[in-house]
Amino acid sequence: MADNDSTSFRPEIARPSRELPGMTRPLAPATPSAPPPSSDDKKLIVGRNIVLSGQITACDKLVVEGRVDATLTESRVIEITQTGVFKGSAEIDEALIGGTFEGKLICRGRLLIRAAGRVKGEIRYGQLEIECGGELIGDINTVQGKPTAPIEAPKPADPLQVAGTAPVVFPTSHSEGSLV
Repeated sequence: MADNDSTSFRPEIARPSRELPGMTRPLAPATPSAPPPSSDDKKLIVGRNIVLSGQITACDKLVVEGRVDATLTESRVIEITQTGVFKGSAEIDEALIGGTFEGKLICRGRLLIRAAGRVKGEIRYGQLEIECGGELIGDINTVQGKPTAPIEAPKPADPLQVAGTAPVVFPTSHSEGSLV
């Protein structure tokens, strides 16, 4: 490299501060670096492999990817992802369950249980939606206290008698007898 090469690197060397300890100077007005607070600022995300226990209040949205053992009150939404587990009690407006919830759940609005979701315990809801594969187990009522009707498995249809048709009779060569 030549001595007069204009592309050579010239590092900036930090100069020592000339301020003395204990010296005060007027504060410069702070410039806002973050946008003004919004409702999203009350969002708590419990990441994978994180375990949180205690009481959670005044949280607009709780997203559970790890494990939470808590009481959740004064909150709007809980979202439990496929890897998330919530044990305890929650009183909220909306619940989106893709993982596991065990305990007491009061959901004043919509309770959505995704295909991989499992909800077990004492459950109260305003509206209920369960994707194919989702599980709901326990004492289940609407928020108004109206019990949900037990859902029975459909009975298999009698192959000889389908609704709206007469039984099929096969002719026989005997005047009396039965079909064999």
